[in-house]
Amino acid sequence: MSAIQKKIELYDTTLRDGTQGEHINLSVQDKLLIAERLDEFGMDYIEGGWPSSNPKDEEFFVKVRALKFQHAKLCSFGSTARSVKAVESDGNLLGLLQSETPVITIFGKTWKAHSEKSLGISDEENAELIFRSVEFLKREGREVFFDAEHFFDGYKNNQEFALKMVLSAVQAGASRVILCDTNGGSMPHEVTEIVRHVREVSGVPTGIHSHNDSDLAVANSIAAVMGGATHIQGTINGIGERCGNANLISIIPNIMLKLGLSFEHVEHLNQLTSLSKYVYEILNMPSNTRAPFVGKSAFAHKGGIHVSAVMKESSLYEHIDPTLVGNRQRVLVSELAGQSNIRYKANELGIAIPEKGEQIKNLVQHIKELEHKGYQFDGAEASFELILHRELGTFRPFFKVLETKVSIESGISSPNVDQAVLKVEVGDEIEHIAADGDGPVNALDKALRKALIHFYPQIKTIKLVDYKVRVLEEKRGTSAKVRVLIETSNGRNTWGTVGVSTNIIEASLLALQDSMNYHLFTVKAAQPKTAESPQP
Repeated sequence: MSAIQKKIELYDTTLRDGTQGEHINLSVQDKLLIAERLDEFGMDYIEGGWPSSNPKDEEFFVKVRALKFQHAKLCSFGSTARSVKAVESDGNLLGLLQSETPVITIFGKTWKAHSEKSLGISDEENAELIFRSVEFLKREGREVFFDAEHFFDGYKNNQEFALKMVLSAVQAGASRVILCDTNGGSMPHEVTEIVRHVREVSGVPTGIHSHNDSDLAVANSIAAVMGGATHIQGTINGIGERCGNANLISIIPNIMLKLGLSFEHVEHLNQLTSLSKYVYEILNMPSNTRAPFVGKSAFAHKGGIHVSAVMKESSLYEHIDPTLVGNRQRVLVSELAGQSNIRYKANELGIAIPEKGEQIKNLVQHIKELEHKGYQFDGAEASFELILHRELGTFRPFFKVLETKVSIESGISSPNVDQAVLKVEVGDEIEHIAADGDGPVNALDKALRKALIHFYPQIKTIKLVDYKVRVLEEKRGTSAKVRVLIETSNGRNTWGTVGVSTNIIEASLLALQDSMNYHLFTVKAAQPKTAESPQP
């Protein structure tokens, strides 16, 4: 372990290599926001882009000068010069200098096949191209990192050639040599051995840049550290071209919590989950709920036996304390649930359940029966909470929908019109309401609000923010049950509710009713204005 006792450097390339991923697009402002957050978290180096490749990156390097980083050094990225005869006038190298970053990372060919076939130059010419490019940038006062492109493939194909290219960069003054598994096809044991050899030969700090084509980018990054690498490159959430880059969100806690090593500026590991979510938000992408360490499901427990053990000693079923990375333990309620799941969730919600007796048995049985019918409470905890209160006698619905009628009209010459007609009972009063909407569910939502707003003005503050339909029993075709999951927000909190039926309109209405009942139940003094509240 003596070879890996130094602190590890973190080099983030989300803003450059990450943006090469499919469906990934960042504006200049997006990149500035992410750069600030990366610096706050404690990244040592932030690669901002390739200034000579596009106007957006050029604009970023101008605007980023206004930011004052606490820890990170900004890096620009580019290739070696195109010709050994015109290094000092090379547009790419000049663009890197014009970016005014203290660190410049350039890549060069270290796989003989690329040098011969892509560039069409000899071994000596390739080595000189690398040497003179690094030397020129160093002479201009910049620290230079050398990305050895396709290094592992090149090393396995022709070890002598690959090492010669790396040593050319070192001799010219490169302060870091980063070995790139560009095709993402290397195995961890290979990475460890090769990194160890290069580190011994080069005499400068060695880094790793892994791609995830074999789903081994994180493993290979850690394997490189085991071989003596002290510099890790990757992206937040593993975004990047093809199958992505090494995911720093997984690498960082593994290095700190499993290997016991440290990073120079990462002091608050509990900000890891929020960093992951922040980047997803900027990318306008949903978070990966199953992501290790930071995903919503990373510390979620469903089976009753598991939950019983977790309540006694969480380490029995959790490899780390989730709070270390800013996450939390979750217990799911399902057909696999036992009394332990119900008690855990009730305690989490602040609901007291009798220790013994038929009540808890009835609750467990009721939940299992509902899930057998198609209900799912993983994303509908508000519906689950209402069930608990209803079974304990602490909740009765604030209203009752007596009748429902939805009409759907369509025409070629006129716009579609969907209408919902509801008869709703609140206390001793009955409201008969109709509303048009953009689709039947929107019409239902509008009609229900219209019927209740007179009694409960509190519902003005809530809005439906997500609506999902899942077809159950798919083999039954159009007669199959559907499960509707709804997310509602009041601007401060968001809650999920569920409805199941063979009729999508009814399933939607059940979820909508739970959503409004939950809001009214959680709002203090939710009393109808003209009738006695049905709430006990």
